[in-house]
Amino acid sequence: MTQTETFDDLRDLYQDVILDHGRKPRHAQRLAAFDATAKGDNPMCGDRVEVWVKFDGDRLGRVGFEARGCAISVASADLMAETVQGRGKADTKALFEAFRTLARTGACPDCGQALAEPLERLAPLAGVHEYPSRVKCATLPWHALIAALDGTKEASSE
Repeated sequence: MTQTETFDDLRDLYQDVILDHGRKPRHAQRLAAFDATAKGDNPMCGDRVEVWVKFDGDRLGRVGFEARGCAISVASADLMAETVQGRGKADTKALFEAFRTLARTGACPDCGQALAEPLERLAPLAGVHEYPSRVKCATLPWHALIAALDGTKEASSE
């Protein structure tokens, strides 16, 4: 098997993960009880997301969302919710910065060992760096999550 074939196989796998989470998101639900919420809107493509967070002490206990948009945006929201549960606010914000680098460049060499495992779970979204207009689709749910954590209710556009 050549390196190109391996890369193509990995790309196909990542595309399958995005389509699966985009079509059948596991965390797409408004939480009945929540401590923080925020909305995000990308008027350029029509993606919209709302995120709800229920804390468990100083950690994110549950994260739910409702999203309307492309498969990348919905998959990103679902993978985000799955990945941040159980993390503290500061760790979640650091993960967001690392993910934003991953989405923009396709890699995050300076992200450190502590973020290696969660970034591996988010790796299927790394390919959006090849399509600059799709980076906002992938990062929109994260901006909404950070707005919820900061108490601003509305995600700022990137």
